[in-house]
Amino acid sequence: MGILSLITGKPGASGFGSGSTAEQVTEGISAAGLTVLVTGGSSGIGLETSRVFALRGAHVIIAARNTEASEARKRIMEIHPLARVDVLKLDLSSLKSVRAFADQFNSMNLPLNILINNAGVMFCPFQLSEDEVEMQFATNHLGHFLLTNLLLDNMKTTAKSTGIEGRIVNLSSVAHLHTYPKGILFDQLNDKKMYVFLWLFRRKSNIDSTANNVFFFIGRYNDKMAYGQSKLANILHAKELSRRLKEEGANITVNCVHPGLIMTNLMRHSFALMKAIQVVTYLFWKNVPQGAATTCYVGLNPQLKGVTGKYFADCNEEKTSKHAKSDVLAKQLWEFSEELIRSAK
Repeated sequence: MGILSLITGKPGASGFGSGSTAEQVTEGISAAGLTVLVTGGSSGIGLETSRVFALRGAHVIIAARNTEASEARKRIMEIHPLARVDVLKLDLSSLKSVRAFADQFNSMNLPLNILINNAGVMFCPFQLSEDEVEMQFATNHLGHFLLTNLLLDNMKTTAKSTGIEGRIVNLSSVAHLHTYPKGILFDQLNDKKMYVFLWLFRRKSNIDSTANNVFFFIGRYNDKMAYGQSKLANILHAKELSRRLKEEGANITVNCVHPGLIMTNLMRHSFALMKAIQVVTYLFWKNVPQGAATTCYVGLNPQLKGVTGKYFADCNEEKTSKHAKSDVLAKQLWEFSEELIRSAK
């Protein structure tokens, strides 16, 4: 979209831009009869996404790990008394919790039309999940990867029986551009210290002319790059899942979105830093209704019927990094994620 469009809110090809709100991009569109599941739907842009889907008539399921979820439902019901909103507990950093949630949801015999993988953590200090996986990767990618797989049969059945296209939306970020040189550190994912191979060459002599390689320590865990890694994983997950569903002929699309810069609880681990950045970049920041717009546009707007495997920002398709375009990396991540889940059982 470009910096000028971001600042001015100038609409792109879709007719919407950075200044558009979630209500504006869904105006006149009915979600009646649809069931929408929003992870992390109890605060920030997740709450606004839940509210707007409920406003459009959808049955909204808020999946959240904290006690704010019930309060979120109450707030939505106060604004829209006829809304259908339910709350279920989900901790995406725990694969056990993800499985329990999926079992509970599937036992409710509800259809599932739209899955919004919205929840996440950002720039948190180094920590391993209960499954021994780096926390940002565990919460932002692996939990959503397993959740999506466990709900996929329901979505396929719903799409087939109703004839209505199912949609999966992964919330990624422009931060996917700022990750490790290899994109995903498959071999060092859970390391607090990062290492690389450096080559040292000995001066040639009659005795020994061989080179020595040294395993060399270069630094500690980088919470910013780890976050970028998890956001790259969101795009690669959507890319590979989209390919598999197309190959299967399933009537489900999978896309990714960058919501923009919004000051929400997501930034609690780096609040001072982000406030300082906001002071000098205030023109680029959005409010919460604007931040939820791209998610709601990709999740509900009929303009995107049949569109899959794409990345959107400011309600328009955007380019991604070289790593995010890699089919090889997407397949490698899929297999790696499956192995992590198997080993955690």
